[in-house]
Amino acid sequence: MMILSKLPPLISLLTFTHALQNVKDQVPISLSEDTCMHPASKTHLISTSPLVIYISDFLTPAERQHLISITKDTFSNSAVADQAGAQGLRQTRSSKSTSVPRDDVVDCISQRALQFQAPLLPLQPSHLEPLQLVSYTTNQSYHFHTDWFTNPTLASAAHGGNRVSSFFVYVDVHPGTTGGGTNFPMLDAPRGGDWCEMVDCDEEWERGVTFRPREGSGVFWMNMERDVDGVMRGDERTLHAGLPVTSGGKVGMNIWTREAPLGREFRGGD
Repeated sequence: MMILSKLPPLISLLTFTHALQNVKDQVPISLSEDTCMHPASKTHLISTSPLVIYISDFLTPAERQHLISITKDTFSNSAVADQAGAQGLRQTRSSKSTSVPRDDVVDCISQRALQFQAPLLPLQPSHLEPLQLVSYTTNQSYHFHTDWFTNPTLASAAHGGNRVSSFFVYVDVHPGTTGGGTNFPMLDAPRGGDWCEMVDCDEEWERGVTFRPREGSGVFWMNMERDVDGVMRGDERTLHAGLPVTSGGKVGMNIWTREAPLGREFRGGD
């Protein structure tokens, strides 16, 4: 089992981000005969360091409806790991969440996430944690946190190492929803033009970037950076929060990628 010791060299990152700057419609691609088709999505580069990308139309309407259907009545209060690694309910996270059962549609979404990262990381399906949906209703939120773990126990080889990347995708946004954006306080916010459809352009500058909840679209970011000694560590600039929903509600999806394959006890059968 190999844990990634470093991110790809700078030239690979520059090539990848240069391609993303030339935003074009993606042609749907069949991944397994007629069972898995990519939607025509667009990518929008937010930051190169840390790498943060906004993806329009990552999910199709049919996929979003399917995710909601197969997880109906399965949500429970979201847990958070403390500094000691113990999972429990915390005041910092008031949403409800559920693991998504695997089927052909879910596997197709997982393949899409892996293919998106292919220019950067040599990944296999076993690097992905089970997909997770999170539901937020009025006044619910998730305080500032990082997706990578500070406790080495939760980032051990048995766990597949740390979370090297994350997607957060908006699956369902109730009509009339206000609030509920995803805020990265340490990023510089893009301004003007079409950006205001994706980010809250009324957000105060010093508060960083707040992504608007838009159905089917989402955010991808790299969680790890190499320090001066060449050791891969969590990037504190990926600190983010699920801001309080002030009216309505939303359902989001977490896709977390580990540095190495997850054991069957954590991922489940393939």
